[in-house]
Amino acid sequence: MKILVTGKGGREHAILTALSESPSAPDLYAYPGSDAIGAIAKRVDVPDLPALIDFMKTEAIDICVAGEEAWLVKDRGLANLCAEAGIPCWGPFKEAAQLEASKIFAKRFLQRHAIPTADFSIATNAAEARAALDTFPIVLKFDGLAAGKGVAVCPDRAEAEAFIEDVLERRLFGAGDLLIEQCLTGPEISIFASVCEDQYQILMPARDYKRIRDNDEGPNTGGMGAVASRELASPELLAQIEKEIIQPTVAGLQKDELKYRGFLYFGIMLTPTGPQVLEYNCRFGDPEAEAVLPMVKGDFAQYVAEAARGTLRPELIHFAEGWSICLISASAGYPASSRNGDVISGLDAVTDARVFHCGTRRNATGEFETNGGRVLAIVAQGNNRVAARDAAYKATDKVYFDGLQRRTDIGTMHFE
Repeated sequence: MKILVTGKGGREHAILTALSESPSAPDLYAYPGSDAIGAIAKRVDVPDLPALIDFMKTEAIDICVAGEEAWLVKDRGLANLCAEAGIPCWGPFKEAAQLEASKIFAKRFLQRHAIPTADFSIATNAAEARAALDTFPIVLKFDGLAAGKGVAVCPDRAEAEAFIEDVLERRLFGAGDLLIEQCLTGPEISIFASVCEDQYQILMPARDYKRIRDNDEGPNTGGMGAVASRELASPELLAQIEKEIIQPTVAGLQKDELKYRGFLYFGIMLTPTGPQVLEYNCRFGDPEAEAVLPMVKGDFAQYVAEAARGTLRPELIHFAEGWSICLISASAGYPASSRNGDVISGLDAVTDARVFHCGTRRNATGEFETNGGRVLAIVAQGNNRVAARDAAYKATDKVYFDGLQRRTDIGTMHFE
């Protein structure tokens, strides 16, 4: 069986690692992949999506797995083009992927199907946005893909107006409107599900840490770490989330005739009045994927292949007990910018944890160096949260590069 995964970051490295460890032992391909991913998958070098489809047809790829979100909505959509070519794709059609690509599309979907979420309004220009600033804190969301940086929780008018200027005047993320949303309070939880038309399976829950610095201070990032465990959500809470959010989402996709086969991420706030949806992602979260996927047991490759073909078989996988904790090492300047070319040392010393490469490359002498904002995800497991946290920090302390940024409270904050 030949499986191709699109993407090049830590999430895709984690997906490909889980596929490579499957008993069915598939042949793996990555587009475009990375130097680190190249150790477990053949990298594909083509200029665009149509050329990728041609490659998959020529190479007789059996299954395509969407790693990163951009390809799902780029051109005519990865899954749409795969369907035309007769290649099963584990990733939703472009129309359904608007749940992530457009925050406004998602909010209207939630509203239409009576799924609990925060009240909202929409601004098309800076004047409208400023006029809508009536209470604080307030949440502002760019209506497109922004690599996890298009959301701002603004405590006051000054911060809100600065974000409005970035989005609607400077167009930092490109063309798009602004969603203005009531600020919900409570702990957050990430719920993942495999969705195959009208079938679904809830996977292991996780929680990520968005801010660059300890105590959730500083600007938002794509994620500075994550924890994953079945203990994050009680059976009663999961049952409530399934009844009030997951079931109506899957039913809504069917009712709206939005073809969905793939992972679906539910970002949920556990408010005093019950769980409410913050956002959807139409793929595995990052860095949550790096925490969750090492906990997968069974034949993950066969599971994904069957689901991409239209049959969800939950019995093919299960999840380990205990906890998994992921720590992100980021480059100098992140998230405002990133510095490339800093040599990474200590990778060979990490023996009791997994290292997923988010933004690295090999230099002329064969050493790994930084090549992006988030550089590495180092992940360890334990029977309990403290053991997993201690193992993850012990491993990550062995790795260093100039300008390294890393939080010290992953797996501690929100728990103690």
